[in-house]
Amino acid sequence: MPSDFKPLLEVGSGAYEIRVHVAGEWRVIFVARFATAVYVLHAFQKKTRKTGKPDIELARRRYKQIESGS
Repeated sequence: MPSDFKPLLEVGSGAYEIRVHVAGEWRVIFVARFATAVYVLHAFQKKTRKTGKPDIELARRRYKQIESGS
């Protein structure tokens, strides 16, 4: 597991947010619980302390697409 991350249960089971501190603040939301691959659900530059609702919703939609196989 990465050294600076947190689980994002609101996205889905096994989803995590990696914190990257290079030339600003960046986040990568990924899931590695599926046998076929590690999926990057969303990557973005962070401009506020809290992860924005649109970022969470986008990651959640992509997670559901992976689960449904579409």
